[in-house]
Amino acid sequence: MNDKYLPIASPSSTRLLSNVDFQRLAEVPPEVEWFANLDNSQTRRAYENALQDFMGFTGINQAVEFRVVTRAHIIAWRDELVNRSLSGMTVRHRLAALSSLFEYLCERNTVTHNPVKGVKRPAVESYEGKTPALGDHQARKLLDIPDGGSLKGKRDRAMLATLLYHALRRNELCRLKVKDFKQERRGVPHLKVSGKGGKMRYVPLHPAAGGLIHDYLEDAGHELEDNGALFRSISNNRVEGSQKAITPDAVYKIVREYSQKLGFKIGAHALRATAATNALDHQADIAKVQEWLGHANIATTRIYDHRKTRPEDSPTFKVVY
Repeated sequence: MNDKYLPIASPSSTRLLSNVDFQRLAEVPPEVEWFANLDNSQTRRAYENALQDFMGFTGINQAVEFRVVTRAHIIAWRDELVNRSLSGMTVRHRLAALSSLFEYLCERNTVTHNPVKGVKRPAVESYEGKTPALGDHQARKLLDIPDGGSLKGKRDRAMLATLLYHALRRNELCRLKVKDFKQERRGVPHLKVSGKGGKMRYVPLHPAAGGLIHDYLEDAGHELEDNGALFRSISNNRVEGSQKAITPDAVYKIVREYSQKLGFKIGAHALRATAATNALDHQADIAKVQEWLGHANIATTRIYDHRKTRPEDSPTFKVVY
């Protein structure tokens, strides 16, 4: 391209990159570029673990060494992962991380093909029953356990109701801001939920949960802090202007603590499973449940659909002589 077609550069005084920095960035390997471009912290952590595992197995020390990896290397690594008794899903996730890297290298014309393609992935076991779903009576009892006379009890009851009535993930619950609770669409109150990958979805607010959240906010005193966290640690609830949200680990421990009082131990994900199973059992459309849960694939939603396995629906009970 002729220089005359280039835009006029800004004055040199505004330059932020030195000549050395410019050259250094121009020489960054595509493998490093790929990893630096992962903006989701959870994805970065998972992919980093997968790559460290593969590099440790193959002895790779430099980014450019990925360019001589063959399918044979991938198969040997897969077999080693299986021999470690890792779950089929874990092995598939690690292969997917490596495949993502090679897809990027293919786009950059750094390699000619993706060696992970064609490598047989281990079967994934059925997850039905892995995350227990509560019965209706158990869910009601769980909501009644927190002390409604204390701030902590009101907060915990509001959180449990938000999880049970809206099937949120722990991280989604913790990311809720006060203003997310005040959304309205077509005259109906909604929760604005920030899901995986930064995807937003709007979930109609269940009246039972809405009432409990109102009670909590009234007692906590941060209902006007629209940009503040909706659910906070108790120590922060009394600090005006506090923005610190309750942590996913704390939510897990709270659910664990209350469920233990009912004679069993579950995590927060069990409440998501409970909500999904309950909705499907009451004839909710599975495609709408998929959207409600924020699932990218409806196959994930079907994990919670137990309608085909209910004994009362068996043809056995349709036989009449």
